[in-house]
Amino acid sequence: MKLVILDRDGTINEDREDFIKSADEWVPLPGALEAISRLNHAGWHTVIATNQSGLARGFFDMAALNAIHLAMNQALAQVGGRIDAVFFCPHNASQGCQCRKPLPGLFQLISERYGVQMKDVPVVGDSLRDLQAGAAVGCAPHLVRTGKAGRLSDAEIAEIVSQVPGTRVHADLAAFAAHLIQSERAARGSLAEATDSSFGGLT
Repeated sequence: MKLVILDRDGTINEDREDFIKSADEWVPLPGALEAISRLNHAGWHTVIATNQSGLARGFFDMAALNAIHLAMNQALAQVGGRIDAVFFCPHNASQGCQCRKPLPGLFQLISERYGVQMKDVPVVGDSLRDLQAGAAVGCAPHLVRTGKAGRLSDAEIAEIVSQVPGTRVHADLAAFAAHLIQSERAARGSLAEATDSSFGGLT
């Protein structure tokens, strides 16, 4: 199974300091929905892992969160994309849960739900904690320079990369999608060449 794990706020949609509390406040980043559609059409399943402490803080309720995700999926459908599932942490930092990123609980849930190992599964986010949560279970970390990372200097980005070795940095989700699809095609091409060479050696 080809799986990609995405952060939500700052990666797919605009982030807000006062939290996204309703469907009207959910605004996709330019090209993000089309990027997810491209991934889907290339055979990738996309799921979201997101901290939503606004629930614990009382800024919005489950009905509002469901309405936000309904709006997201409707917008995705218009460009031929989809999110398979949304995994979210409803807790705030003081509640001591295991699912709030940078802890890996959400990723462990995803692994159990889909029956897949997390090793080398791409995780995409705009903050250090997104990458740390994924890397803790063996995911391949990818940082997009939107949302929180969009406000960082090159030196601050380099500091994040140094804390999560192997992190690749992309301008946005569209650039990540192009990279992943191109990398997979290149790998398939190399495998085909190796196979042809092996058969050639037997003749």
